[in-house]
Amino acid sequence: MSFRTLRTFRVAGGALAAAVAATAGMLTATGAPSAQAAPDDCPSFNVIAVPGTWETSIEDPKQGMLAQVTRGLPGRVRTDYISYPATAFPWDGEVYGSSKRDAVNGARALIAGTAARCAATRFALIGYSQGADAAGDLAAEIGSGLGVVPPDRVAAVGLISDPRRSPTDALIGPRVPGTGAGGARAGGFGWLSPKVRTFCAEGDLYCSVPNDDLAGRSAGLLTQLTSQDPLQIPSYTLTLQSILNEAVWQGGAAILAAPADNPASEQWLRQVQDFLASGVHQSYPHYVVDPDGTTATTWLRNWLADTADQNP
Repeated sequence: MSFRTLRTFRVAGGALAAAVAATAGMLTATGAPSAQAAPDDCPSFNVIAVPGTWETSIEDPKQGMLAQVTRGLPGRVRTDYISYPATAFPWDGEVYGSSKRDAVNGARALIAGTAARCAATRFALIGYSQGADAAGDLAAEIGSGLGVVPPDRVAAVGLISDPRRSPTDALIGPRVPGTGAGGARAGGFGWLSPKVRTFCAEGDLYCSVPNDDLAGRSAGLLTQLTSQDPLQIPSYTLTLQSILNEAVWQGGAAILAAPADNPASEQWLRQVQDFLASGVHQSYPHYVVDPDGTTATTWLRNWLADTADQNP
């Protein structure tokens, strides 16, 4: 090879290298594919926790019973609590519907924001009481495939005393009768169904209203209607139809003589008073759910920790 040929080859090679470097720089600058590390504050596993009625508020955020679930989770797990009004019982009317809607919106926005920044983060949704109502509705939305993240980004859903518990939900602990006070969610949890665990103590009227207690079921349904959530219309319709079918089957007598404009009859109110005095709704830190003596809150914490280990 002559000196002139070698010089020409070197010049051409240098020009090619410069062009490649320039092209790479342009691709990076214009946002074309290039490996980018996730922000330092992106967790591998993010638990979204929604406390129960009266356990938190916008002005005074607290963790409530779920602190016993999230305390002691592995260090790589980040827990975010949702602050919302957390007011009223499922049968108390408009205040409850508005409060639950705020909880759903807050949890949805938090997941959407983290998911957009942190592509590798997987999520868990947990809730207690009204918080389980909200977390469960959001899980059902994501499980339909129409949520803010694909179903495969949610690794676990844990619901303690869910007012919309269905008899077909995966219950951890002894069997309980009926459904939640607000009626079951139409379609359940969709693609997330295998990842959902629910807990309900016998006698807890939030999550276990016997099928023949039509007054209680009607009161719960009316409260759910106050959330004015169009995505839940199929569930409301299903619950109403179920109540009407039960009423026809039993000749209407099981409605407990409640007037049409007040499903929460005196009998239902007495039942609610007895329920509140029993303390069963607050029993989950002591409520045993397996033969080893594991309580509901401990079982859920252990499950989340194991799930986090499987999602490094």
